[in-house]
Amino acid sequence: MIIVMKLATWNVNGIRARQAQVQEFIEREQPDVLCLQELKASPEQLPVWLSELEGYWCYWHGGKGYSGVGLHVRAASRPERPAFHHPEFDFEHRIVTVRLPQATVASIYVPNGGKDFEAKMRFLEALDAFAAGFQVSGQPLVLCGDLNVARTDMDVHPKERKPRAIGQLPEERALIERILSRGLVDVHRKLDPDNPDLFTWWAPWRSMKERNIGWRLDYILASQSLAARATSCRVHRDVGTSDHGPVVAIFEL
Repeated sequence: MIIVMKLATWNVNGIRARQAQVQEFIEREQPDVLCLQELKASPEQLPVWLSELEGYWCYWHGGKGYSGVGLHVRAASRPERPAFHHPEFDFEHRIVTVRLPQATVASIYVPNGGKDFEAKMRFLEALDAFAAGFQVSGQPLVLCGDLNVARTDMDVHPKERKPRAIGQLPEERALIERILSRGLVDVHRKLDPDNPDLFTWWAPWRSMKERNIGWRLDYILASQSLAARATSCRVHRDVGTSDHGPVVAIFEL
């Protein structure tokens, strides 16, 4: 018997503005694990039906008007509420993790870096140390979310390539590669290695999303043992009005 795990990540760019779209997405895709980023809302600001999504163990971690991450686990696969945690380097509500039988899953929203580039680099350094710890222990890990770095030039549309733009800098890309060197695999690129039109974020002007002129900033990075079982990974560009598209991966366990 093949057990399938569907994992989804989506930067919603404001959960209150996108709550109906999130509900529609969940009803259609029915992910086993859903990671959300850029909530821009505290848990107290969410309606009751959203704060406790039917059929899910929900965890909301955010503040008013800025940043924030969510992590939701299908209750059918977990009879008891799992424990959610924050690594010590969490700040501005940017990371939450949950330990599941298959792996520890993290929902992550890396700082953009435009206002404080050093804070972004410190966060990525801490994320690297976090991943290294899992590599040493041999525990499987999945890092999901908006990492705010395009790995290579291929991950940026030619019209958007700017060598000195934050999100495309060599030092940022080097840190992403170091994180991947901790036994992790970029699942999307593993399954679609040569696609030059694979983007997850589009500037919200000049119909960039419709024209697919974007950057790939949202990732599912999985331990090698789990990544080897990935059968599909795709971005849903046509879903919702966020400037990011959801990324959904399926693993046969």
